Amino acid sequence: MEYMSFDEIVNAVSGQVIISGKYSGYRNVSTDTRKIEEKDIFIALRGERFNGNKYVEAASDKGASICIVDEVYFKESEINERTTVIQVKDGNQALLDLAEFYKSKLNVKVIGITGSAGKTTTKDLIASVLSAKFKVFKTEGNLNNQIGLPHMIFRLDNSYDVAVLEMGMNDRGEIHSMAKAARPDIAVITNVLRAHIGNLGTRENILAAKLEITDFFSKDNTLVINSDNDMLGNLKEDRFNIKRVGLEENSDISAYNIEVKEDFISFNICENNVKMEDRFKVNVPGKYNVLNSLLAVACGRILNMTYGEIREGLKNIETTAMRMEICKGKKFNVINDSYNANPESMKAAIDVLKNFKSKRRVAVLGTMVELGDESCRMHEEVGKYAGKNGIDILIALGEYVENFKRGFQVTNKKGKCISFDTYAEALEFLLKKCIVEGDTVLVKASRAMKFETIAEELKRTAIIRR
Repeated sequence: MEYMSFDEIVNAVSGQVIISGKYSGYRNVSTDTRKIEEKDIFIALRGERFNGNKYVEAASDKGASICIVDEVYFKESEINERTTVIQVKDGNQALLDLAEFYKSKLNVKVIGITGSAGKTTTKDLIASVLSAKFKVFKTEGNLNNQIGLPHMIFRLDNSYDVAVLEMGMNDRGEIHSMAKAARPDIAVITNVLRAHIGNLGTRENILAAKLEITDFFSKDNTLVINSDNDMLGNLKEDRFNIKRVGLEENSDISAYNIEVKEDFISFNICENNVKMEDRFKVNVPGKYNVLNSLLAVACGRILNMTYGEIREGLKNIETTAMRMEICKGKKFNVINDSYNANPESMKAAIDVLKNFKSKRRVAVLGTMVELGDESCRMHEEVGKYAGKNGIDILIALGEYVENFKRGFQVTNKKGKCISFDTYAEALEFLLKKCIVEGDTVLVKASRAMKFETIAEELKRTAIIRR
């Protein structure tokens, strides 16, 4: 971490010192007492099921140099003499405020990424492209919310050239607060789909929430968008620059001669109506990843990278776990896309499965959350799509199995759709009665379903099964 003085920390969080300890500096910022180390700053957060203010004594015992609280549950005698306690109005806001101040001390370009689907893969693609020329930091795992993003900012220092930071959301105002802390120089919106429509009501509201990533933009900033998306294609703005990518003619950067294989895509690029002869190969599956790759190419071009550098960067992509993770086993293949799901990403995953050369194609699908009143209809819609796009067997779990079944049976009279109440029952059926040599199995559901437990068992068996 870069250095912040004690007075800067207090001022950044608008705090009041209520216990003055023997302060001797800090090392890192933490919000989890289980991970606190000596001389860390501990910020107590509150949520529906937890209250970090109740663990200040534990943080002090572990050697925290500063504890930032918004409620007092401790006696002064319980606090280590080396610990200073600062009281603020709201600990969660203090975390964002301190991250905002810390970011202001850095000379690191920030690329912020949001969208209804594809954020993490696009983050990985952008980081891969840029790494051919720059020292790049990227969001780890799923640390893309109002708690995770500040932690990513605190991981930065001035040895990095670029930070690629993912921003997820469930409701209005969340991306605004993250953009305020991170102050992206470039923003990327992958798409505006129906994820979170249960919270936000309409896709217009979802678009407005995504556009909060530009709330602190000026003429010096650029928004990169997938202009093939119907909600983004006609976007106009005078406050900042817009770079459009897509497969349509109105794009600044587009792809042609597209080839989609089981586990990679390749294409040529056209920029400002100039066609590039050299082909680009990206080791990720799915036609939708052509658009995600173009978003990464656009970021590279904005940062003055050559196409040769971009091509080299794309060769070295390191994808995040549980996002279209392909395991080619000795007996069968597993596609683990279990991190999250909405209707469009479900269909995209089914398209990837359809492309696999397999004896049979098996889809293990679970609940898509936060779809509100449209939940039944959208699960049936996904079932229909699976039925008419080459899925031989659909295994359904979760709240909407009957909707999956109803849709599947409309479009596929020969295939099977079977539901189970537990993961154990589904796995037993898959491994003992269903999967045969040469099959490919897709595993996908919203994060709350924790389908990685199914995927990991399938992967383990696919590799060691004789």
